[in-house]
Amino acid sequence: MESGSPGISRPLEPGPFLRGSGRAASVSSLSRAEAGPGLGSAAVAAVLPAGGCGERMGVPTPKQFYPILERPLISYTLQALERVCWIKNIVVAVTGENMEAMESIIQRYQHKGVSLVEAGVTRHRSIFNGLKALAGDQPNSKLSKPEVVIIHDAVRPFVEEDVLLKVVTAAKEHGAAGAIRPLVSTVLSPSADGCLDHSLERARHRASEMPQAFLFDVIYKAYQQCSDYDLDFGTECLQLALKYGQTKAKLVEGSPDLWKVTYKRDLYAAESIIKERISQQICVVMVTKKDEELTGLLEEMLTHEINDVKVTSGALYDAGRDLQQIILEQCYNFVCVHVMNFDFQETQKLLSMLEESNLSILYPVVVVSDEMKLQESLRQGATIIAALIKERKSGLVGQLLVV
Repeated sequence: MESGSPGISRPLEPGPFLRGSGRAASVSSLSRAEAGPGLGSAAVAAVLPAGGCGERMGVPTPKQFYPILERPLISYTLQALERVCWIKNIVVAVTGENMEAMESIIQRYQHKGVSLVEAGVTRHRSIFNGLKALAGDQPNSKLSKPEVVIIHDAVRPFVEEDVLLKVVTAAKEHGAAGAIRPLVSTVLSPSADGCLDHSLERARHRASEMPQAFLFDVIYKAYQQCSDYDLDFGTECLQLALKYGQTKAKLVEGSPDLWKVTYKRDLYAAESIIKERISQQICVVMVTKKDEELTGLLEEMLTHEINDVKVTSGALYDAGRDLQQIILEQCYNFVCVHVMNFDFQETQKLLSMLEESNLSILYPVVVVSDEMKLQESLRQGATIIAALIKERKSGLVGQLLVV
């Protein structure tokens, strides 16, 4: 991992404005306008506060921009939200100093439906700016007010659609909802002189996690009414809904993957999880229609060699349209079945497509190219591919292996 990213600065004083980054600022394809199961026609948006400086991380780069496998952490979080087709808009609150760098991230990794607002000096003020943008209260805002808004952390990249759906559904019914987890350690309350005053019964309390979701009018009115003290020193959005909106949040049990990247050691844990997740999908690429039968055989062999792997197929012929969609879905492992000749021009075309996609390619592109011993070549190729993917720390990046 790199120690920092050029162009990223620590936050200074904010100013309220909304900015969209070219195509990234517009709502993406048709699926993004569709509601999720159980949501009816509810419009759902998300706000990501990303104005922190990462003091606890102990690195010069704010943690949300820290590169993991050559990709900023916040990009993984955006990717997780973009996969949920019923989230219509994503608003990211980032400091003015880092606005240009954030726009570059959005464009490089082709994030869709993302708009930027300038962050506040505190987390609550950043969230408030995001809500203002969704309410149309920010200059140049072209966003429409949602019925439900999700508030999530930019440094929690492992959120899944099921927990998002649970908190949004609960928010529709109760007005507010948030993910929780059991406490790992007992919470102590110290006295003024630093001695123990009392401890909390761990079994009766829970840790507040993200994501949280609210009826938009509930949380927006709460922010409009809350005191400067709450905006500057508060940390819990659910408490604002309760205090200023008289709305008791429904607490939803979250998964262990909702943890927040906070300390430097968390970066290595996040890298390990990301490597494991992206090794669970392989795309077998066909050069011509003649390769379809062999592609099917290789898919079966790979499924046998690797447990819990998803194998898909794409084609370089027909302008590679299905392959482009697979790349947009962030598949990282590609096997090019190239039979009948030893011309690597088509394979080079695949490599060029992957390079242009700006994916962090971790594993080799494997070419199976022995016309006389196809079955044996496929079996050897499947074994080698499986070994490479299982040994995720092998350091083989972008190599070309010919079987």
